[in-house]
Amino acid sequence: MELAPIEQYVIDAVRERRKQLGISQEQLAHLLGYSEGFIANIETPKRASKYNLRHLNELAKIMRCSPKDFLPELPL
Repeated sequence: MELAPIEQYVIDAVRERRKQLGISQEQLAHLLGYSEGFIANIETPKRASKYNLRHLNELAKIMRCSPKDFLPELPL
């Protein structure tokens, strides 16, 4: 199953912010309360895993930003 462009955009935006903050995939998964491979599954292109709105809200809390920061300015 291929991800929609908006889903890939969100994944890429979260990855970029995570790397800027120096947070590993494992650390972020732990902060979210998921298994170590959770973020890796989402960031691996061959997987159909993706973030949902609850994830984005929790990610924004952890990364001290707005959930809007993970979304494009205009529709894709």
